[in-house]
Amino acid sequence: MTDTRPTPARPTQTEIPADVADVPVDPAAPPVRPGMFLLELVPVPVTDIDRAKAFYADRLGFQVDVDVRPADGVRVVQLTPPGSACSITLTEGIESLDMPAGTLRGLHLVVSDIEKARAELIGRGADVEPVEDLGGVYYARFADPDGNTWTLQHMPWRV
Repeated sequence: MTDTRPTPARPTQTEIPADVADVPVDPAAPPVRPGMFLLELVPVPVTDIDRAKAFYADRLGFQVDVDVRPADGVRVVQLTPPGSACSITLTEGIESLDMPAGTLRGLHLVVSDIEKARAELIGRGADVEPVEDLGGVYYARFADPDGNTWTLQHMPWRV
């Protein structure tokens, strides 16, 4: 009989360390060398953080990294797509990140097998459009519950 238990997820960080020295070193994190500009966090504007968190975690399989309320009226949820070095953040109460919900367009998730990735997302309950071949690069689009749009992208030469 095959063991069908899910792999345990990393625990969600819910406390902010008082001292940066208390943050454990992550050996998987890329170093930030002089001249580098690492894109690591993209704010996604949503109306309901809990609904969006469920969509990204349950339907898309993103890892919930952080869900904190560092101050009254402030909430930050950070999620990371499988294998990605860049995460998304869902926030409330942070004026500098305040954008109209549903206005983010065309974030790309690069995959090695677009048909398999599309089928997996559909199997999780996401509504993903059919794959399109646009000159040898393949795309499949979908949206979150607020209308922010995403694209699966497959470039065969990057496998």
